[in-house]
Amino acid sequence: MFDPSGNHTTEQERAILRKLRIWIAALGVACLIAGIGIGAMLSGRPTIAQSDMQIARAPEALSASFAEIARRVEPAVVNIETTQVQAELNEKDEDKEDESNPLLDMFRRRPRRAPRGVGSGFIVHPKGYILTNHHVIQDAVKIRVGLQTGESYQAEVVGVDNETDVAVIKITTPKDLPTVTLGDSNAAQVGDWVLAMGSPFGLDQTVTAGIISKKERESPFFSSFQRFLQTDAAINRGNSGGPLVNMRGEVIGMNSQIATSTGDYNGIGFALPANETNFVYKQIIAQGRVKRGYLGITLDSVHDEFAKVYGLPEAKGAIVTFVATPEPGEIIPAVAAGILANDIVVEFEGQPVLNAQDLIQRVAGSPVGQQVKLGLLRDLNGKLERKNVTVTLGERPSQRDSVEPPKNSPKSNTPKGNALRLGITLAEITPQVLADRQVAGTQGLYVKEVDPNGLMAEIRIPPNNVPALVEGDTINRINRVQVNSLADFQRVLNTLKLGDPIVMNVTRLQRDQRGERLIPLIVQFTYQ
Repeated sequence: MFDPSGNHTTEQERAILRKLRIWIAALGVACLIAGIGIGAMLSGRPTIAQSDMQIARAPEALSASFAEIARRVEPAVVNIETTQVQAELNEKDEDKEDESNPLLDMFRRRPRRAPRGVGSGFIVHPKGYILTNHHVIQDAVKIRVGLQTGESYQAEVVGVDNETDVAVIKITTPKDLPTVTLGDSNAAQVGDWVLAMGSPFGLDQTVTAGIISKKERESPFFSSFQRFLQTDAAINRGNSGGPLVNMRGEVIGMNSQIATSTGDYNGIGFALPANETNFVYKQIIAQGRVKRGYLGITLDSVHDEFAKVYGLPEAKGAIVTFVATPEPGEIIPAVAAGILANDIVVEFEGQPVLNAQDLIQRVAGSPVGQQVKLGLLRDLNGKLERKNVTVTLGERPSQRDSVEPPKNSPKSNTPKGNALRLGITLAEITPQVLADRQVAGTQGLYVKEVDPNGLMAEIRIPPNNVPALVEGDTINRINRVQVNSLADFQRVLNTLKLGDPIVMNVTRLQRDQRGERLIPLIVQFTYQ
């Protein structure tokens, strides 16, 4: 028979089992979630899992970031072309027997061109102030800056710093220019993505990507103020002076050097940190040169061995190995403060000194004439005694010659010739010239010489890119004015200003298989 009470008990048991299964399942899910969370915490990763679509889009997002940074920064990156001083040929040393050699004579008659160089830079002020490497513009008699827009301007040197290989140059334009943002290079970390921009091999607006490989890289080949950011972003000849940019579009370094066995990119490049570059820039703008604090001592760092021998708690500090001897009337700050050889500098303005380089950087970064407090340890009778001294910093002498603009910079160089602003030497056509040069029937001024370092040496006539002026040419007209005398020519030049167009009518004697003939040329350029 059917027992109603027994059936009721069975239903209760089933209900309890169902609830128990639900609780077990819920507990299992909770444990799984907790396990995922704990595992993520231990691994340092977020607990939110990425979908396949998100993972697939990660490279696209990085690519988009690169593109956006390049778009924002490239307008302020410039291409720099320089003309260096050309060595004069010593014609007296030529073999006189070779003078009759027609092949050598042909090469002698070809117009000489001054050596050229290429580099990069970046605009830091809308009025045309540009940062680049000193070695890019060193010994240049002419510096031309090309913008992303295709415009080209002649630059002048504002100031240079040999210690860091930094130069400030300036161009004058009719409108404000786009600029970069200088970031905090100290905030950069090894592994950070960076972009290197510039003109490797003259290929302007080139962008390469890499990471920060090492910070504060030192080398015996670098100066005391060159502690570079090392990167594997491709840097080649012509990249010098260009910016190294972080993922926020800020310039954190100036591409300066490469480590190479071939002369080109080998995977290791060095960029001067932006903080040091900015320090140099501000000093040059403010006073025309860089002034660094100076103690007048030579330093070495405290290493483990020194710390153990002298009983120091840790290997920190800078050892004074030498104190400069003052010349008559000269004041050496360290001598005036009573600093002695073998003293150990452990504090600068109340902050611990890590090593010799740390102290050099702090002293050099302090204003000349400022009083600073140093904490010293001095070995007296086998014991280190603590001393505090106050030093009035002097001005650090340059380790290399001249922090002023180079002697042959565009600012001070004047091209040869009586048409001084064009770099050509002209002569009036006399009967003797007519007879000697076979230019009968032409009127104008005879071109005696074209200075290879002058403006006219750079002008070319398309489409064959022939020189605009060579020795023996005749200038007939300039800006629609007939010129028969040097006074005529100079009167036209006196009316010109920077940016004005110039059109010259020129006659050239050409020799080819058909014999000799006079050909007319039109020379067009902008006065710079």
